Amino acid sequence: MTDTHVTNRPLTLLGLGDMGTALARTWLAAGHPLTVWNRTAAKAGALAAEGAAVAASAAEAVAANTLVVLCLLDDASVGAALDGIDLTGKDLVNLTTGTPAEGRARAAWAEARGARFLDSGIMATPAMIGVPEAGAYVFHSGSRTLFDTHRATLEVPAGARFVGEDPGHAALHDIALLSAMYGLFAGVSHAYALIEGEDIAPGSLAPLLSEWLGAMGFFVGNAAERLASRDFTTGVVSGLAMQVAGSGTLLRTAAEQGVSAELLVPYLDLMRERLEADPAAHAGEDTTGAITLLRRR
Repeated sequence: MTDTHVTNRPLTLLGLGDMGTALARTWLAAGHPLTVWNRTAAKAGALAAEGAAVAASAAEAVAANTLVVLCLLDDASVGAALDGIDLTGKDLVNLTTGTPAEGRARAAWAEARGARFLDSGIMATPAMIGVPEAGAYVFHSGSRTLFDTHRATLEVPAGARFVGEDPGHAALHDIALLSAMYGLFAGVSHAYALIEGEDIAPGSLAPLLSEWLGAMGFFVGNAAERLASRDFTTGVVSGLAMQVAGSGTLLRTAAEQGVSAELLVPYLDLMRERLEADPAAHAGEDTTGAITLLRRR
């Protein structure tokens, strides 16, 4: 029987930071019996008033329920919290941020101790948890049976997306999206730095940036198709040779404005390296081919 036929499934939550507390409140509000534990016990006080059972130790919390969710600082914290605890028959869902290698190693560690395991990556801030319209979701990978069994419970605070039985794939999806986010932040930061000191209000540039970045969103799907086909030239409007030539204007403008180009230079250098490797072959490509250089570094 899967969780779609079970209401108010009880669970345990280890870790009551901002994210853990948001998760706990959402499960409590939905009527799930919840046992909580936190290394700093004082953080559990407010949740006790809201109906949570507060365990005196991690071992007591784990013993209380089959489903055990972890939302701790890092992988080392997970190992420390569960050290020496009997995990036989437990279903562990690890929401702690980690690397793909840590997810795979922790899955093997859990399975060797008789537990089923999902490694997970939360694509949300605490304020988005329990707010359906916010679009929060969590990547899960590892035991498909565990995911199917507890899916309805896992979807109470945020959407649940299963991305494969390789336990490392949730973290890989998580970090891939976050890496793209920081790249976007870098470009936006450079754009605002360029207008600092000019008679241009950041608020006037903001809608233009949003509109332009939205228009450039086609690159995401386009790049996926080109990487799959290895066709970097069909339908290209602005070739790599043209873009590399034009990049000098970006750098000169930054220098004129007294702005460091350190957020742009690595990508521009990668484009130039791709072109110079074989100008005849790469001049008419889009920039997707530069991705292939990153895999060998």
